[in-house]
Parts: sequence; C-alpha cells; structure tokens
Amino acid sequence: MKTIINSPKAPAPIGPYSQAVLSNSVLYVSGQIPIDQATGQLVSTSIEDETRQVMKNLSYILEAAGATFANVLKCSIFIKDMGQFAQINAVYGEYFPENPPARETVEVSRLPKDVSVEISCIAQL
Repeated sequence: MKTIINSPKAPAPIGPYSQAVLSNSVLYVSGQIPIDQATGQLVSTSIEDETRQVMKNLSYILEAAGATFANVLKCSIFIKDMGQFAQINAVYGEYFPENPPARETVEVSRLPKDVSVEISCIAQL
C-alpha cells in the first residue's frame, strides 16, 4: 500500500509524478529543483541560493510526511557542473550536521527547466 504525500509549500510536480510516496514507513521524495512555490519563480541568484531552495522544498515535503532531515537515509544529487560541487556540498552539509545520509552526486548534461541542481531523498519514518 502506498500513500501520496504533497505539501502546498513545495512546488507542484511539473510532470506525471507525486512529490513523495510513503510505503511501509519509507518515504521516497521526488527530485526537487529551486522553484520558490510562493512566487512560482526559479531561484537562480547563485548556486548556493539554488541549493538552499532545493533543500527548503525537500524539508516542506518531509514535514508534510511527519519527518525531518534526521529521518533521511539517502540523497541523490544531480548537478549540471561538477565545478560547483564544493558550493553545493557546503550548503547541503548545513542540513546534515551529524550522521549524514548515504549519497551520490552525479553531473548531468541537463536538468528540468535548465536548473543547476536537483536533489531527491529517501527517508525512514
């Protein structure tokens, strides 16, 4: 059995997918990009600001499921330019000060809406 999780604080899906799916106490959160739901605009002032917005969007969805970043088991980070890894990693690390989850970071040629970073996660409730 699965339960669809949606947060009105996070951007609505831009395709045929759910923000998150909960199954057997495991939450699968779809990749988030730096859209500010309040304005509907992409955050693109800096890679740090983009990454913070992505992490905010993830937090809104985690919160809707009754979770926090402490529940996250694994993240997948997709970036357009591996040269920005250090800046993305620094911001990402702010959200996992202790016992960070498993993770991979992959450089890709293109992301939705031509953003520079997308992050998904899996959490245990």
